[in-house]
Amino acid sequence: MGRRRKGDPVSGWICLDKPHDLASTAAVGRVRRAFNAQKAGHAGTLDPLATGILPIALGEATKTAAFLVDADKAYRFTVAWGVETASFDREGAVTGVSDVRPGRAAVAEALAAFVGEISQIPPDYSAVKVDGARAYDLAREGVAMELKPRRVVIHAARLVETPDADHTVIEIECGKGCYVRALVRDLAASLGANAHVSQLRRTRVGAFTESMAIGLESLENMCDRGAPLEALLPVETALDDIPALAVTTEDAFRLTQGRSIVLLPRQVETLKAKLVASRTVSARHGQRMVALCEMRAGRLNPTRVFHL
Repeated sequence: MGRRRKGDPVSGWICLDKPHDLASTAAVGRVRRAFNAQKAGHAGTLDPLATGILPIALGEATKTAAFLVDADKAYRFTVAWGVETASFDREGAVTGVSDVRPGRAAVAEALAAFVGEISQIPPDYSAVKVDGARAYDLAREGVAMELKPRRVVIHAARLVETPDADHTVIEIECGKGCYVRALVRDLAASLGANAHVSQLRRTRVGAFTESMAIGLESLENMCDRGAPLEALLPVETALDDIPALAVTTEDAFRLTQGRSIVLLPRQVETLKAKLVASRTVSARHGQRMVALCEMRAGRLNPTRVFHL
């Protein structure tokens, strides 16, 4: 018999509005303690200096976290002109200064060139692994490295405002793996300027938006007064683009045992029309999510079974 996990078997998502100067792992720990949850994790690191959306999975929701890692994201950030730092944020050592202050029109024109699929080299101060070590650890030790460029997608970018000559506020929507600090580095270089990110906020991760978000202190206060479930979102919140299929009691039982089920021809055709990037289907029985499945040859094969 396996050892019983400590804590409560709570499952669901928290759309946390992460505060400034808190690491993602530390935020997960505080949410887990607030709920006394058996298991918790996050779907994509957010820099300690950044604020905004950090989806945190509790219990069975951790089985859906992988779908958020690949989800589109949105950011709002402030570019501070005139000073470049080693980390391209306000905490890094100064590596360059310039009197160049690009005007609004010049920034907007240069920004447009970064929309679409582009090649981007991650910053040295990033979580990219180099020979098994994190790049930011090597950078702090002064180790020279050459990170490889990667293809990333920026779906949209717009200049929001220019509060003064030294600052520009920008919003972007992007795919996985895009670094805002690298974008600002390359944007500044294209304008012959020096710059860094002085403020960064993530405003969306997949279906998780600012309108859903709750601050950490508010969440902890809610848990202290015995109302934690008010902030808990359903496990399937991370699966907004995964088609769902209602299954019978018998089929639900088969799936929970790890066995496949046969689909009717009309079910196959309906699901084919909804499937876009993958063959993943969410099987549901009533209000309960039973399993995530892969559809192949007219059958649903369970890949993740949920105990809700």
